[in-house]
Amino acid sequence: MISNRSVPTDVVLPHIGYRDVEQAISWLSRAFGFVEHYCYGNPVSGAQMRAGNAWIMVKESRHKTQTPKELGFGTQSLTIFIENVEAHFERAKSSGVMIVEDLHETEYGELQYGAEDLDGHHWLFARHARDVRPEQWGATVSRGAIREDS
Repeated sequence: MISNRSVPTDVVLPHIGYRDVEQAISWLSRAFGFVEHYCYGNPVSGAQMRAGNAWIMVKESRHKTQTPKELGFGTQSLTIFIENVEAHFERAKSSGVMIVEDLHETEYGELQYGAEDLDGHHWLFARHARDVRPEQWGATVSRGAIREDS
């Protein structure tokens, strides 16, 4: 995988809430190719999963916590880097996933598509297509944020 100074990877382990964790594990595996690393609770109340080099925690949405679908709007967007994003896109489409952004190359050098999962969480799946400096597509790099590899 080529590197791209505009989009760092493998930085955060998000915890994503679902009404039915076991159903979410099955859905994320079938639709997006996530692999379960471990789960816990009886009934299952959480799990750690991965796709490529990205890891997520799937957790139970408790009483006062609502999913994006229940709220009627998105609460965040998660980007997962996948080497063969074209095949991943086709897999998601053939699994009946709601595609909200077709596969395309962005101005900042990512080949990506957007999708919504069973509880309304927004996902972007991408791979680096070109190495693009942020200044090349109009971003302003903050003085304190300049990295040695920029």
